[in-house]
Amino acid sequence: MLPGRFYPDELARVLAKTPELRQAFLVGGCVRDWLLEQAPKDIDVEVFGVSYEQLERALARWGRTDLVGRSFGVVKLTLPGGACYDFTIPRRDSKVAPGHQGFTVEFHADITPKEAASRRDYTINALSYDPRTGRVVDFFGGREDLRQRLLRHTSQAFAEDPLRVLRGLQFAGRFDLEASPETLWLCHSIRAGYRELAVERVREEWFKWAARSAVPSAGLKFLAASGWLEHFPEIDSMRGVPQDPEWHPEGDVFVHTCHACDALASQPAWQEADEESRIVFMLATLAHDFAKAGTTQQVLKDGRVRVVSPGHETAGVPLTESFLERINAPCAIRERVLPLVANHMAHLDGISDRSVRRLARRLTPASVQELCLIMTADALGRPPKAAVPSGIADIQAKARELQVQDQAPKPILLGRHLIAQGRSPGPEFGPILAAAYEAQLEGAFTDLPGAFDWLKRQGSSNA
Repeated sequence: MLPGRFYPDELARVLAKTPELRQAFLVGGCVRDWLLEQAPKDIDVEVFGVSYEQLERALARWGRTDLVGRSFGVVKLTLPGGACYDFTIPRRDSKVAPGHQGFTVEFHADITPKEAASRRDYTINALSYDPRTGRVVDFFGGREDLRQRLLRHTSQAFAEDPLRVLRGLQFAGRFDLEASPETLWLCHSIRAGYRELAVERVREEWFKWAARSAVPSAGLKFLAASGWLEHFPEIDSMRGVPQDPEWHPEGDVFVHTCHACDALASQPAWQEADEESRIVFMLATLAHDFAKAGTTQQVLKDGRVRVVSPGHETAGVPLTESFLERINAPCAIRERVLPLVANHMAHLDGISDRSVRRLARRLTPASVQELCLIMTADALGRPPKAAVPSGIADIQAKARELQVQDQAPKPILLGRHLIAQGRSPGPEFGPILAAAYEAQLEGAFTDLPGAFDWLKRQGSSNA
């Protein structure tokens, strides 16, 4: 038993001093995370032997109760200090129609903790904690599965909800798990159930994988082993695509992508980023070589047969867009991912003031600093040749020198400057300012006096 209590004192008081909670257990992810010595994010409590109405009345003595999940037996308790906890009563679900919501839910006082645990997806999530004894209740060997890093379904009820396979994607990535053969067989058997899933739920699981994975390759390998990569053809098509062994000794494109995603997850810049940015960076790394399946060829070069994938970075943009659309990624995510994919080979181009300014412009709303993180993950995804090319550091240095590492250069010449020169606002402002910005990117001027000089020269040349 790990030392210490993993839930707050205020919740401990509620549990200890509420008679109706004498059969209450902490359940699910909070117990799993505690056993993994990770701080639980959410504390969920399952209560046996009381009705929904009895539970609500009992909790109302402690704070505000919201019946936000009545159809699923959930009462949300908000304590005076603002902390919120979900209390549920156990239920029996019966599959009556296709889809994630195609269940009837019944609540019975005779449901036992073991029966309730059997309805959970994986054994690592079927654990519960008895606050009265301080012991973990483990009916299905979930604690040993955690030790063995094994992802195993709890019961045959797993097959009733295909979303559980995609939950396996993010659990495998987050906790570095490998699925049991029996679980993989069950996942194979319900592959057609993918069509039942709401796209919002699919996105949610992909985003959890992208934002929280410690070993993202474990999630991708789980999808491959379960047969579910067939639903994501952009990823599936990378399997078996060869790479030149001189540059990519690690294996095919899928193997490389797995290594690159793991390399990204090890970078402090990814770990310390906000959640949306972690999602963006992981999805960009996942997608950066989508187009190699369609562009890879063998050519005779310098007397040797080489494997090349010309133009795969730009060809990957529509494939990435298709993948992101199918999982219903918001526009804010797509707009940042796509330019990172399109420019992930920029470190191989010549580096100059002009090229880096233009790169920063092409990347908007992403940034040069973000691209360098993606390129670093790409470079480190080539064991045993995992080394960061000097070109990436050169781009970073030049971007810092030009102060464009975090955003594109801001236009120097603005409409108000033209008005200050006595010009009347009108449609001609647009072309003038656009041309000025292009000249600025080219290095024609670097400050406002230089912009005015450029403007005069343009006027002279047009006279």
